[in-house]
Amino acid sequence: MMRAYVVDDERLAVRRLMRMIESTGRLDVVGSSTDPEAALAFLQKHSVDVLFLDIQMPDLTGFELLERLDHDPLVVFTTAYDRYAIEAFSVNSVDYLLKPIEQERLDRTIRKLERFAGQPHPDLRGLARELAAHLAPGRRLERVASRVGDRTTVLDVARVTHFFSKDKLTFAAMNGREHVIEYTMVELEQKLDSRRFVRIHRSAIVNVGFVQELDMWVDGGVLVRLKDEAKTELSVARDRVRELKERLGI
Repeated sequence: MMRAYVVDDERLAVRRLMRMIESTGRLDVVGSSTDPEAALAFLQKHSVDVLFLDIQMPDLTGFELLERLDHDPLVVFTTAYDRYAIEAFSVNSVDYLLKPIEQERLDRTIRKLERFAGQPHPDLRGLARELAAHLAPGRRLERVASRVGDRTTVLDVARVTHFFSKDKLTFAAMNGREHVIEYTMVELEQKLDSRRFVRIHRSAIVNVGFVQELDMWVDGGVLVRLKDEAKTELSVARDRVRELKERLGI
């Protein structure tokens, strides 16, 4: 019997889905969490076959959680997104359940999971980026506004060296100055051009055009130095080093 794990920031949604899954008698639910960070910690230590995953969660989205996993389970998104937006990705080891979840739809999903068990899975990290870009509304972000009192400064995104969060605020760094903006890091990651910007840490997104060098540490960590006036140095989370290197073509 395949081992399943449920992640959703709504406790009632977790309990309901677990009851529905268990009632089928076809999957073994080995755990659940309403905290995506706690779920990630569990999943890094325990291998599961199937992950039922909410997309829209605070602090860490479903896409971000997938990018940080070091193994590739079968994935079923539990989402309130319009079904036509995500239906295109209902192939191979990926499926979706539109909230509120219906038992008949869940049964079809489990049958699909059973068919694909043991088969090669797609690259979840790449798929997560593709899904995030596909579902992000509107065009790529080209300008951001920074409002201080009665003054509003319009920033050209292409000239921003990096974005970072600190003390519950988000900043855009450009021309040696730090500008407070009204986007969260999750919103920026979804709206920025993924060919130019890459998230290197939970609290930092860097413009790869301004990366001058990488300093590799003995413990596996990486420091990015930017070619700006301040010679800014940014730490790269270990689980994001590979993506940064890929984006830089190294």
